Amino acid sequence: MSASAPPGARPLWQGRAIALVGILLVAANLRTAVAALSPIYAEIRAEFPVSSLGVGLLGMLPPICFAVFGLIAPSFTRRLSLEAVMLSALGVMLAGHLLRAAAPSFVVLALGSALTFAGMGVGNVLLPPLVKRYFPDRIGLVTSLYATVMSVSTLLPPLIAVPVADAAGWHVSVGMWAIVSLLAVLPWLRILVSHRPAHPAHDVEVEGAPPAMAGRVWHSPLAWAMAVVFAVSSLNAYAMFAWLPQILHDVAGTPPAEAGALLSVYAGMGIPAGLLVPLLASRLRSVAGLIYAAVAFFIAGYLGLILAPGTATWLWVTFAGLGPLLFPLVLVLINMRTRTHAGSVALSGFTQGLGYTLGALGPLVVGVLHQTTGGWTVPLIVLTATALAAAAAGAIVARPRALEDRR
Repeated sequence: MSASAPPGARPLWQGRAIALVGILLVAANLRTAVAALSPIYAEIRAEFPVSSLGVGLLGMLPPICFAVFGLIAPSFTRRLSLEAVMLSALGVMLAGHLLRAAAPSFVVLALGSALTFAGMGVGNVLLPPLVKRYFPDRIGLVTSLYATVMSVSTLLPPLIAVPVADAAGWHVSVGMWAIVSLLAVLPWLRILVSHRPAHPAHDVEVEGAPPAMAGRVWHSPLAWAMAVVFAVSSLNAYAMFAWLPQILHDVAGTPPAEAGALLSVYAGMGIPAGLLVPLLASRLRSVAGLIYAAVAFFIAGYLGLILAPGTATWLWVTFAGLGPLLFPLVLVLINMRTRTHAGSVALSGFTQGLGYTLGALGPLVVGVLHQTTGGWTVPLIVLTATALAAAAAGAIVARPRALEDRR
């Protein structure tokens, strides 16, 4: 056992290796479909006549599905075990990937995407309780492992989407991620068949917020401010995942393969942010500096793309990619700004549910503004304005007060 293991912890692999493999493979599935589309929109639009509004609507699907299916996932686990629900979610993801690969029209492509994102939304919610069930002695370590795998799985698809599409067609480029879903099915199928997991009544619960606490968050300035900060991070991230390759092509003349690589740079900024921001937030007396740094990164990135897009393009993309450090910051603040378990559950549900819902507007708004103005300056200015909203809400979030405290 490692010297750094918690007291009473058993070796990570002992009797649960297949569960660890299963958890990491699920994590590898939770962002691939989001990041695989936008680098090859040009190829898709060459086959299907799609307006900027249609692309914006497609970009809305991930956060909408994450919000909706994240909210209803607990109801599934009241009827089935965590393993059975996860296996079903992976099956839905697999079906979605295959439907996207075979799509004869844009409508079918959108339907397949919605299926895949729905499975991801359930998977987002189920991973923490699965970690708690199989690794109660190594929660921090396994959470860090799967979060890192998620970041890597966001970074890879844009790197290879265009080369694969050029070599084999865009249908193969979007459909090949079904292999990752199929691989993830295997360990959970094995666990379900051979380990006979506990009845859901005795399982680790996927909790909903207690009614009294769920009502309190709607009247809490802290909860609303947290939701706004989360929404700004979500809105900007999904707008960039949907539109960044097209923006770079139009304003900087970036070739498709290079634009895909720059989208990977954007996504890759989530790795250092995910590793460092929670550590800094837990040690700093005030998180205001982190919030304002994120806002400054957003502004610097967008202004660079507006004023000097062809100069140091990678730098502007890097700055814009550091702005969503607000995402891991809000996740750690959910626990830092609550005193009770019930408060944490309520604040998490409110912040992520409302945040993802508002964040879904990002790709659509950018698409509509681009179609209306014929350029990218106005959309980028609007995204810059949303970052300023995070600064205003951050002033409330930065106060060291808990949800349970009276206003």
